[in-house]
Amino acid sequence: MSLRLTMARTFAAPRDRVFEMLTEPDEVAVWWGPVGFTMPEVRVDLRVGGTYRFTMQPPEGERFHLTGEFREIDPPARLVYTFRYEEPTRDDRETVVTVTVDADDGQTVVSLDQDGFATQERVALHRDGWTDSFDRLASALAQ
Repeated sequence: MSLRLTMARTFAAPRDRVFEMLTEPDEVAVWWGPVGFTMPEVRVDLRVGGTYRFTMQPPEGERFHLTGEFREIDPPARLVYTFRYEEPTRDDRETVVTVTVDADDGQTVVSLDQDGFATQERVALHRDGWTDSFDRLASALAQ
C-alpha cells in the first residue's frame, strides 16, 4: 500500500505567473526546497517525456539531486511528473506529483497530490519540504 500527501495553498498572484514560477528553471531556483537550502542547478525540459534535474544544497552537508519525468503538461492548469532522489535513502521510492493551478478571484490556488510513499515518515518529510517551499514561493511572488 502506498501513502499519499495532499495539500493546497492560495497565492496572491495571477495563475499564469504562478505556473511560470513552477516551471521556469530560474524561477524554480528561487523558491524550491526547505528553508536554508539553495538550488545551484535546475534543468527542466518541459514537455511530456521530458525530464528535470534539481541540484539541492542543504545548509550543511553534501549536495543531492532530484529528478523525474513529465507525464502531463497543461499550461497554466496542470503538471504531472515523477519525483525521485538520485541518492535515495532506504525508504525512498519514486512518487508521482500532480499539481493543479486554479484561478480564484484574482488569486491562484495550487493543489498538490504526491502519491507512492513507502512510509509516514517520508510523507511528513515531504509535507514539511512542500510547506517551506510554498512559503518561499509566496515570498517570491510578493516581490
